[in-house]
Amino acid sequence: MRIEAVDLFYLAMPEITDEGDSSQDALLVRVAAGGHVGFGECEAAPLPSIAAFVCPKSHGACHNVGDPVLGAMLDGPDDIARIARRITWESMDLLQAAHTWSGVEMALWDLLGRAQGAPAWSLLGIPRSGRRTPYASALFGPTPQETLVVGRAQRAEGFRAVKFGWGPIGRGSVADDVAQLHAAREGIGEDAILLVDAGQIFGEDVEAAAARLPALEAVHATWFEEPFAGHAYEAYAALARHCRGVRLAGGEASHNAHMARHLMAFGGVGFVQIDCGRIGGIGPARRVAELAAGRGVTYVNHTFTSSLALSASLQPFADAADGALCEYPVQLKPLARAFTANRILRDADGMLAAPDCPGLGIDIDWDAVRRYLVETEITVEGRVLYRTPKV
Repeated sequence: MRIEAVDLFYLAMPEITDEGDSSQDALLVRVAAGGHVGFGECEAAPLPSIAAFVCPKSHGACHNVGDPVLGAMLDGPDDIARIARRITWESMDLLQAAHTWSGVEMALWDLLGRAQGAPAWSLLGIPRSGRRTPYASALFGPTPQETLVVGRAQRAEGFRAVKFGWGPIGRGSVADDVAQLHAAREGIGEDAILLVDAGQIFGEDVEAAAARLPALEAVHATWFEEPFAGHAYEAYAALARHCRGVRLAGGEASHNAHMARHLMAFGGVGFVQIDCGRIGGIGPARRVAELAAGRGVTYVNHTFTSSLALSASLQPFADAADGALCEYPVQLKPLARAFTANRILRDADGMLAAPDCPGLGIDIDWDAVRRYLVETEITVEGRVLYRTPKV
């Protein structure tokens, strides 16, 4: 098959807020080849990602992402890897390239699976998709009382694990954060798994992050996620030496497999969390999952958007042991819920698995796409480089 078209659809909520909620907009990718189509989703700001796909080259190491993709052959996973290598070389100075390519790469796996009638995970050589323990991924409330309410609501929904993130954590005093952590634990109960995400708030301030460790230990948090910037490996390593029961988690900021490997090798994380919409897609995420297994680090997916992104995030570690944790966003904006025609839902036991369907197993609701579509045009010297495709 030859890749004939790549269409990028910029979707957004009517109002974008400062919440740490990436489901407020989306860049939906549609790829066509050999009479088949596949879909992916970039985890990045849509407009610069579109620009990275179509922009004129700046020099030999700063080409756009589109040229290596359009017209390329696609008959198997090796072809996806070949395109990825070309983009890595030709677009090394285009920093948005990894994010843009991630969504396209997902769509290629989806298309290939649909064409071959096989789930994407089976194309990775995985024999079966295991059942995961989903953790409800939510934000801390503005106050401890509101966090308590969120925790109780997620436990009432049957979640046995809940992650609280961002919000006011790290923005006030240690005492403020202690109150939030105890409210989170009270809300979900003593027997549930509690996970905490600091959203990189401490930059590389090890002392400030370490000041929260006693409270994290007191509430029996399983992990302390992203206390620092994703590339602050020395800070991660320093904090890891202070940890006792709680382990560090991170990796969603990795734009390639090398960054994730460094976080494991030098940062001392116990959990590596990979977003297929950022790292370059499903292929490099699978490489990280294999590296993690060899290091005794637990691989966990990262996603906070649609079921399309969730499905992609589940593929690389579909062979993890039954019961392994997986992220399951529960506070999605209507946009992220609407534009997929089907959703990945928990089964009767509250468990989750990567779809046993061709490709990623997720279809698109085009009426919803029309509702949230942002009409866009990019023009350079009178030449239209991009115009919103026809739905």
